[in-house]
Parts: sequence; C-alpha cells; structure tokens
Amino acid sequence: MSAPLKPSELLLAEPAVRTDIKIGYARVSTGGQKLDRQLDALNAAGCRRIFADKKSGKNDLRPELKACHAFLASGDTLVVPSLDRYGRSLKDLVTMVAELREQGVGFTSLHENLDTTTPGGRLIFHVFAALAEFIRELIVAGTNEGLAAARARGRTGGRPTVITPELIRAARDMLPNPENSIESIAKLLGVSAGTLYNHIPDLRELRTSRVPRQLEGSTGPA
Repeated sequence: MSAPLKPSELLLAEPAVRTDIKIGYARVSTGGQKLDRQLDALNAAGCRRIFADKKSGKNDLRPELKACHAFLASGDTLVVPSLDRYGRSLKDLVTMVAELREQGVGFTSLHENLDTTTPGGRLIFHVFAALAEFIRELIVAGTNEGLAAARARGRTGGRPTVITPELIRAARDMLPNPENSIESIAKLLGVSAGTLYNHIPDLRELRTSRVPRQLEGSTGPA
C-alpha cells in the first residue's frame, strides 16, 4: 500500500517529468454497447494509442487493461473517458490510481475533468482515498457489530441456518480487498467458503477486480 502523502507532496503535480504521451483506455460493460463515443473522446484528447476491452463476463480479467498498464512508461498519462470505465468500485479506482502514481504515471478522466497531473486533481483523489478508507472501516465495524449481536443471542460461530442479504452485502464489499482471503471473509461472517461461492455468482469477478497487481492472477478461486 502507498505511504500517505505529506501535505507538501499533495499539491505537487505528477509525474514530475512528463513525456506528454497520452495512452487511452476504454471499456464497454455489455455486449450491446459500442465503443465509438469513448474512442472519439480519447482520440480528441490526443491519445497516441488506445486499449479497449469489448467483452464482459463474470471471469473477465480485462486483458486490454493489463496490456495498457504494461505499455505505460514513467512520465506518460493514462486517459479514460470516465471513472466508471476504469474502476469497478471506489476502492478499486483509488488502488489503481495510487499504483499509477508509484510508477510515475499520470491519470486523467475526461468526463469528470479530473487530472492527477494537476494540484487540484491530486487533492480530489486524496479525498477519494480517505472516503474509500472510511467506507471500509464502516463495513468492518458493521460486520463486527453483527457478530457481537449474534453471540449475544447464543450463536458463537459456525454456519448460520440462513445466509442473510446483509451477510452477502458485507462479503461483496470485502471481496475486492486483496488483504482479505475468501476463507477469512467466510470465517468472519460465520459461513463456509462454499456458501459464499453458492450465493455470490460473480464472486470470481469481484476477486479479479483487484487490478493492476492482481491482473497476473488466474480466474480460479483465490
């Protein structure tokens, strides 16, 4: 995980040395959508090369995103049409942009007019990161409170008779975090790993949303 930025670092534009090379990434989430509008926007923004994922699926690892990250060099800027075309969740987005920063790569989202190569853009992403951490802490606190309530009613662990929507929601929120294994999530919620697989059809997709570092993983169970 990236070290917290010092106040003096927060307002510094990144990367410090820029190549002025812009690389684009586009994605459609369903087979019926077209990439034309996104490609037009990226070309108008001056992208030298554009990577685009056209397929969607539960086990989709977004191979073009992996190729895009491998192609980027220090000093380049990654340009996306909008934030939702890049990250599948706030935490996903914050994690990937932080890793781009570590590589000396800038990030621009056209729809939101957000650019981390500027002080204002850096500040906004700092707020995003703080919000993602706040949401994570709320999820953990809510889960712990639920377990404490279950213990007070006489259940101290083991598989519950029925998995509730609240448990499924908590599991879905924790699955993209690479620090949480499926087994540890199941144990925390008092269910088996098999129960999570049975009740969360897109579990593997949630696990593979941990890009870019996790792009090297397979589509099998974590």
